[in-house]
Amino acid sequence: MDAVNLFKLASTQAKWLSLRQTTVANNIANANSPNYRSVDVEPFEAAVSNESVRLAATNGSHFGAKDGDVFQVVEEQASKLTTSGKPVSMEDELVKSSEIRHAFELNTAIVSAFHQMVLMTAKGS
Repeated sequence: MDAVNLFKLASTQAKWLSLRQTTVANNIANANSPNYRSVDVEPFEAAVSNESVRLAATNGSHFGAKDGDVFQVVEEQASKLTTSGKPVSMEDELVKSSEIRHAFELNTAIVSAFHQMVLMTAKGS
């Protein structure tokens, strides 16, 4: 049985958030370096928007089932770095860091709630 799409999406977002957190940390670390310009990661929504979301067929007799018909997010798209051309602003980087922390917490809460629903369904409660 394949993993539920939500878990794969949450995992991909967590990897993207980790990459963005590393990028922000590098910006902060190099803030005083001469000629260093701020770098950021392509927004997650842009990386995912090019992919179509579809249900995965768990049985070959399902309507419209094809081999390899699964939901995938291309991780290479999520790792595109963009340079703003501006010097590093500590305030902007700290705001980004706060947004990343909030997104990690939201991601974890959603996965936890979905996991509880799956467990309740499996138990029959």
